[in-house]
Amino acid sequence: MPALLRRAGWRLFGSLPALFGVVVFTFLLMRVLPGDPAIFFASGPNAGEAEIQAIREQMGLDRPIPEQLVRYLGDIGRGRLGRSMGTGQPVVTDLVNRLPASLELTLTALLLALSCALPLGIVAALAPNSAVDHGVRLLCTLGVCVPTFVSGLLLIYAFYYLLGLAPDPTGRIDIFASQPPRVTGFLLIDSALAGDWEAWRAAATQLVLPATTMALFVLAPLARMTRAAMLAVLTSDFIRTGDALGLSRRRVVLVYALRNALLPVITIMGIVFSTMLGANVLVEKVFSWPGVASYALDALLASDYAPVQGFVLLMAAIFVLVNLVVDLLYGLADPRVSME
Repeated sequence: MPALLRRAGWRLFGSLPALFGVVVFTFLLMRVLPGDPAIFFASGPNAGEAEIQAIREQMGLDRPIPEQLVRYLGDIGRGRLGRSMGTGQPVVTDLVNRLPASLELTLTALLLALSCALPLGIVAALAPNSAVDHGVRLLCTLGVCVPTFVSGLLLIYAFYYLLGLAPDPTGRIDIFASQPPRVTGFLLIDSALAGDWEAWRAAATQLVLPATTMALFVLAPLARMTRAAMLAVLTSDFIRTGDALGLSRRRVVLVYALRNALLPVITIMGIVFSTMLGANVLVEKVFSWPGVASYALDALLASDYAPVQGFVLLMAAIFVLVNLVVDLLYGLADPRVSME
């Protein structure tokens, strides 16, 4: 265990140069984008020059860019990411308040996608080039081709407008339900901890449609990778040996073949999770989900530098942690693989 922690620590330490590069690149990119945020946050295009200059000084935009960068790096070292001009709150506070919403949506969608993709990939691999295989590939193609905002609107139209089975898609919990006391920020967990199962049901029903929308989009890469990995493993010698020894087909497929096929699936799962967390802005906008992606988009449209820079740094840090978790899962799936 100490050796594992040491290796994980070195892996995190080695990612610091990449995080530094992300911070610097994002900082410079925001400064070269057209538009002056001071004019946006003033009274409008007709604001006086004195008012605009005061806001520019408040945001630190009156200083040279190298000085702004040094000040920003110093703030990051002290755990400060600046203040959002849109919300008036520190960026750290906004991200902490909104990140659980995005994580809850993304994790639920990933679990839903995995629960469908793994069986579909296995079934397609067991009957290659059959009608089932072609049907799975068609489903995967449709999931990739349909944009998330289109599938989300179609789900809302079908299950909320026509059938009336889904709740009003306006947030994380029904407006008539009381929110549980905040402990983790995950409404499902907080509701269970408080024993408020009515709030848990309200939060769960609100989560179904946006999570399904995201799951449909990431179903294709997970199912196709599972199919390809299973096809490669099913032709291996140890699978033929297991069949020759009279082991049940179920045991050979689920215990021996699936476990050896999990490594590429775990790899694509880490990539998919990181992509979902940063790219679910359309889903959050369609369902009025108060996550970090929609927060960053609103800040970008307003040329509010600090929230965008904080969001990119947060996504880079999460990507590093996801890669570390993927490395740990490698060892669980195949003991021959180590962190080294």
